[in-house]
Amino acid sequence: MAGLSQLGNSLYRGDVSYNIVGRRKAWYLVSAILIILSIATLGVRGLNLGIEFKGGAEFSVPLTVANDESVSQARETVLAAGETPSTVTIIGGDTIRIQTPALSTEASNALSAALADSFAVEEANIKVQLVGPSWGDEVTQNALRALLVFLVLVAIFLSIYFEWQMAIAALAALAHDVLITVGIYALSGFEVTPASVIGFLTILGYSLYDTVVVFDKVKENTKGIHGGSRTTYSEAANLALNQTLVRSINTSVVALLPVLSILVVGVSLLGVGTLNDLALALFVGMLVGTYSSIFVATPFLCQMKERAAENIALAKRVQARRKGGDAANDVKPEISIGAPIVSSAGPRQQRVKKTRSGRSGK
Repeated sequence: MAGLSQLGNSLYRGDVSYNIVGRRKAWYLVSAILIILSIATLGVRGLNLGIEFKGGAEFSVPLTVANDESVSQARETVLAAGETPSTVTIIGGDTIRIQTPALSTEASNALSAALADSFAVEEANIKVQLVGPSWGDEVTQNALRALLVFLVLVAIFLSIYFEWQMAIAALAALAHDVLITVGIYALSGFEVTPASVIGFLTILGYSLYDTVVVFDKVKENTKGIHGGSRTTYSEAANLALNQTLVRSINTSVVALLPVLSILVVGVSLLGVGTLNDLALALFVGMLVGTYSSIFVATPFLCQMKERAAENIALAKRVQARRKGGDAANDVKPEISIGAPIVSSAGPRQQRVKKTRSGRSGK
């Protein structure tokens, strides 16, 4: 920890610096590969939408111990009742959850009775949830509406507090985070539930928080930069990234460890459920959000800012200053050993000083 603290101090002072902004093409390539894979996975596998979004019926059957045989038995029971099971999963080790397409009330009651008879449980203990397609569409629209409102408010806030280029860079990073997280959901086959949507909104807020911290330091480092000629905008922004790098890593690790423990314990002990839907979105989103705030948002901001006339002029002044400094350092006086040193002083400075008595000084 002492070494990490020392590294953080060195990064903040500028003694050690990583050229993050200058290597933005490498970071863009990594992000492009992840986004393409996410889109391809979405196109091939699609999202496993819960009944809250697509509508359907859900039956939760309590058992003493649920295992793979219980899953097979539940599938056979549903098929024997003339229905088609969408998913059959074990929750918490003692509950079988069966989801089917939308059912009428009569069909739902018949299937509930069949499950109670098959597993020898009281029908009253079976929890039944019926969700119509129209209600699922309403949930989807509300989720999209919430996301749109969030993005609009973010754009307005960043444009007022910072500048519009920072708002665009932050929104690009948020889109990057959402696409990759959704792609991971499609690849893993985890069910997308309202808890997942809450997780998505949470990670957007987390990613935005990390990005705003970096942008605030960029704003501080670039304040009044156009009045000088010592550093370019991208160099000042890169310094801001280095100054906040250790803080971003520490914050992310502290946030990821408890989420990872929930995810691992949930999968291994509790089975797939609402807790895991939320934990997966948080874990992937926080990890990707940390990456985007460092390697995507600020480099993209610098790419936009470098096209501004004032920053182009600043870069030219900095380059000219450095070339002039290098030329001055390369010029060395040529002095021969034993040769007289010729003074460049004017005639008045070369006059021989007189002593107080009027004689020439020797």
